[in-house]
Amino acid sequence: MTEVEASKDTLQRRKRLEAQSTGKKVAATERDRLWFQKIHEHGPLSSSYLHAFSQAKWTNEKKAKERLTDLFNEDNTPHDGMYLTRPKQQFKTIDSRYNELVYDLSAASKRSLQEAGMWDEHVVKRSGPWLHQYMCSCITASVEIASLGRGDLKFIPASAILKRAETKLSYPIDIKWPGTEGVKTKDLIPDGLFGLEYISGEQSAYRFFVVEADRATEPVTSKNGNRKSYQRHVLQYRDYVGNGKYQAHLNLTAPVLVLNVSTEERKQEQFMQCVLDEAGSGGCNYQLFQTFDAFGEMFAPPKPNTGLLLEPWQRAGMEPIKIDQE
Repeated sequence: MTEVEASKDTLQRRKRLEAQSTGKKVAATERDRLWFQKIHEHGPLSSSYLHAFSQAKWTNEKKAKERLTDLFNEDNTPHDGMYLTRPKQQFKTIDSRYNELVYDLSAASKRSLQEAGMWDEHVVKRSGPWLHQYMCSCITASVEIASLGRGDLKFIPASAILKRAETKLSYPIDIKWPGTEGVKTKDLIPDGLFGLEYISGEQSAYRFFVVEADRATEPVTSKNGNRKSYQRHVLQYRDYVGNGKYQAHLNLTAPVLVLNVSTEERKQEQFMQCVLDEAGSGGCNYQLFQTFDAFGEMFAPPKPNTGLLLEPWQRAGMEPIKIDQE
């Protein structure tokens, strides 16, 4: 068996996990660099997300998938290697061969962005388990995709906010943990950050959002606040947002809201109750909640979830609100 034959499946198709170049020359195009930039800004994204970002100009989804296949397989490029990777973690699920493919940047695509002046050092570096990173990518990318083509709304990426403020995403918060002596300082590091510009004629208003993605792995509380929990989240954001510390940190005068995205309704209800217990009967106006069940036990890469922008967000003790409206 030749090396090329070994890289194919039983139907003689190239394997989804292993890149196999045919020697075809591939150079990054305008659409390719748009895809690279969106992965750079949001994190790993599937083919449906990438096509959604480019479909206003390049409408054919089948050709988009074929191009993504070339960008993954072909290493005969001006930037010394294939442009995209397919993270291996996406294949650790049931029937992964039927799922959409998820892509991430390679060294070659990073060089392409740098050469084009599209690489931004203020983009937040991803950390934590891969599936959590991917969920965060899908949340912020879904919001941006849902805003495309709207004359009344503009998405503001995290990198633009952090660059303007000349700061990093993390911020130290002092916590007086209930039932203990003294104060603990814990860095508050949101899972994501973005803004929305609401445009009305020649006037604009702004609102900004931090994102917290919960895959039902956090406890409601912990003994002393060393472990991340719903209770610690509530106490930290009470200081950061409730006391307005984000204003100096992010150099903002516009309001900030916390978008809590859970994978289970049950966990969302527990989270909202924790917020209500702390806030009291008047409720909390800056903690918002939705579910995104694609990232539960049975994982499969989802389509863009435009409901994260277009559907109402729940609030503990208060009426729901829609974030696409000023």
